[in-house]
Order: sequence, then structure tokens, then C-alpha cells
Amino acid sequence: MFGNRKPKESEIKTALSRIEGVQIDNIMVEKGVVRAILSCDPTRAAEAEIAAEQALKNIQGVTEAKIIMTAEKAPPAKLANTQKITIDAKQVIAVASGKGGVGKSTVAMNIAAALAKTGQKVGLLDADIYGPSVPRITGLSGQKPDQNDAGKIIPLRAHDMDVMSIGFMIGEENPLIWRGPMVQSAFTQLVQDVAWEGLDTLIIDLPPGTGDVQLTMSQRIPLTGAIIVSTPQDIALIDARKGIEMFKKVNVPILGLIENMSYYCCPQCGHEDDIFGHGGAKAQAEKVEIPFLGEVPLNAEIRKMTDLGQPVSDYYQNIIKNLSGGH
Repeated sequence: MFGNRKPKESEIKTALSRIEGVQIDNIMVEKGVVRAILSCDPTRAAEAEIAAEQALKNIQGVTEAKIIMTAEKAPPAKLANTQKITIDAKQVIAVASGKGGVGKSTVAMNIAAALAKTGQKVGLLDADIYGPSVPRITGLSGQKPDQNDAGKIIPLRAHDMDVMSIGFMIGEENPLIWRGPMVQSAFTQLVQDVAWEGLDTLIIDLPPGTGDVQLTMSQRIPLTGAIIVSTPQDIALIDARKGIEMFKKVNVPILGLIENMSYYCCPQCGHEDDIFGHGGAKAQAEKVEIPFLGEVPLNAEIRKMTDLGQPVSDYYQNIIKNLSGGH
């Protein structure tokens, strides 16, 4: 009589709380499948994962337990952390910025959507672990992914592309207070445990800066190249240069630089105002000898449509054209 019994979240939390040193970050229950994001001391990650799976399987109604440990497991060999991850995609492109607030996630989403409009099969991976915004800007906030028979997460669909984000598994207002190894582990599992299938292009929206996720990605994922996003002013370009140099040091090709919020266009009269300056990214691209992919203006339509979870890919046609000609 318990065959269709749905396990209660309180039961799951109680069972997991009995495991010493484990913190419960998030729990998702779907048709008897329990997916838990846990964190603990990296030296106990493997042991804690086994204990958590067993504890969940002992709960009536749990048909499958899937654990994501946001801690770095002890590597079986010295080269474990640099072993390449296989992705079913013809090309993998990272979208990065040296600093936050330059509109990188919006650019990444619109590049992915614009490529999908050309007929490509496209995936968008939100790797900004600390500030995942892709669920909101794709109109997928509040939705939860399912699992396939192999236990992999099935990406959600929006605007003719596959979409995955850590934001689908945690509350929008829940902060993630994770250290470097936990972030690296979560990112790796977002790539490995997701059913990316037959993609032409996978776009990866990176967190700002030059930290753990960028290093892990460059070491373990066969990147086609990276796109750098900046605004025109000097303070943003200084950090963009750091991102460019980081990718060069790890031998990742730079596909080009995009100047976002390049100018403000008045919706009433069409007058253009360079409120952040103009042309700085293009000049920087020429200076470091990388392609300049194009400009995206600052205007109310882009802001409104982004808040509604809708792409504005018409503004990215020249960028896609330049990108296609560059690799």
C-alpha cells in the first residue's frame, strides 16, 4: 500500500541530518526520485555521499537517490582533476567577463538564442554558481528539471534551446556560501550529470572574474574558445584584459570581445548618447589583436524583454555573423 507513497521533505531532512558533518543545501523530490545537494568537509565527501544515498533509500517511497556533493572528492590519481570531460557538442563556447555588472549573462543568453534561430541545436549552461540569473532571463524561474532513466538531469527548454542552471535546484533568494572546492565540484557535476545530447553549440555563462570555475573549465572541458564581454569604460576594460590574459595562459582561443551597453539610444528621437564612453572595447581588441565581435546598445527594450525572460536576438545578428566568420 506504500507503492505510491510520496516521501516527505521532513523525513528526508531528518534522515540526512543524522549524517555527521553534512550540511543540507537543497532537496528536490520528483515522483519518488530524491535529489539532494549536500556539502561537507572535502576529506569526507565520498564517505558522506554513500551514507546519504543509503539513508534516502531506507525511506519509504524513495525509488532513487541522487546526491550532489559540493565538496571536492579525494582524487583517485594525481591527474584526476585535469581529466577531460566529454560533452556531446560540436563546439563549446565560454562567455566571460573580468567583472560583474557588464551584462554578461544577458549577452550569453542572447547569443545562444540567436544561434538557435539559425537552426543550430544549442545548449545554455549557467555556470555562475554564486549568482545564477539564467532561470529568470530565460523565463524558467521556479521550474525544476527531471531525470532520465540513466539518472542524468534533463535540461529545461526555452526559446528552442536546452537550458541548465544551479538556480533550478535552489531558491532564487537562497545564498550559496561555498568555498572553492565546493564550487568546482558543483560546476563539474552540472556538466557531467546533465543530459546534453547532440548539440551543435554549448554556451557556458561563466561567473565574473578569473577564479576556480574558470580554471576548472579550462583544464577539463574541451573549449572551442571564449568570448569576453565588457562595457566601454576604462574600469571595466581593465578587468576584461585580465580575463583575456587568463584564457591565453591556459591556451583557450579568444573568439572575440563584445562591447555591451555601448551607447544609449533615446526611444523618442533616436539620439545616441555615449554615457559610458564608446569604442573602448573595440580599441582594446585591436590593441591585444583579438576579433571585435560588435556592440550592443543600452536601451529600454532590451531591459524590458530581459526582465520578461525573452531574448532580443535581433540585436545580435552582426555579432553572430562575426562569430561565425571567426572560427
